[in-house]
Amino acid sequence: MTASRLPPLNALRAFEAAARHLSVKDAAQELCVTPGAVSQMIKSLEQHLGVALFLRVNRGIQLTDAGHGFLPPVRNAFRQILAASARIALPPESRVLTVSTTAFFASAWLVPRLHDFHARYPQIDLQIVTSNALAAFGRDGADLAIRHGLGRYAGLQSEHVLTVEVVPVASAGLVAKQGMPAGAQDLLEWPRVHDEARSGWQLWFAAQGVEDVGMPRGPAFDDGSLLLQAVAAGQGAGLLPLAMVQDELAAGRLIRLSGDAWLEEFGYYLVWPGRGALSGKMKAFRDWLLERVAV
Repeated sequence: MTASRLPPLNALRAFEAAARHLSVKDAAQELCVTPGAVSQMIKSLEQHLGVALFLRVNRGIQLTDAGHGFLPPVRNAFRQILAASARIALPPESRVLTVSTTAFFASAWLVPRLHDFHARYPQIDLQIVTSNALAAFGRDGADLAIRHGLGRYAGLQSEHVLTVEVVPVASAGLVAKQGMPAGAQDLLEWPRVHDEARSGWQLWFAAQGVEDVGMPRGPAFDDGSLLLQAVAAGQGAGLLPLAMVQDELAAGRLIRLSGDAWLEEFGYYLVWPGRGALSGKMKAFRDWLLERVAV
């Protein structure tokens, strides 16, 4: 045998199985071949190596000294091949679909509708993680993300999901106290809560033709969920996306104060990495999401 010529792999498998069982018959059952095939492969390996690996005694086999010495490195080589294969092999598609989204979108829109997704796709287990930062798909394990922005993300694909139609709302209790406003001008006298930038009301008033609204007074919140809670608690009127408060309006817990809306330049987008096609579970979520926002 030359140093550069490896023994046949099937013969090595037959040797390892026979050495482990000390039985040609048992090795044949494990490898799904005939005992004669195992014997032939071991014979070819012995010829390749130029040394006997087994002694045939009493209708059985025993390892020779050469066989004892050869078995550990062969067994270790197979273990290393198995370990390396497991490290690089693609796992079967998991049942879990991880969706990263903002806390506001999750609490105000997504979570109340998830029962419908689970009813349609019981084979998919959704995992919702919240963040305002753009998902780092390679590090945080997200399959998809829903983000509020312009939809332009370098190296990522995006699809428009929802236009942000902002409307003024207040709790039923505050409306009962203040009286229903006749128009946008009346809201200048109302307590108001604000987004973090304190610019929303000024932009909305400007869109309604109301100028000189003065300095924005009242509490401000850096998260839409908190702003919604403040409005629901009667702390003031707030500007919120219509899609996020539809259920509260339908239930009468919030009251829309004006029919006039202000369309944000930003919208909600579904975002995913790369240029490849969506997997089956990702496509299922995408199709369901677009169908639900259209209702």
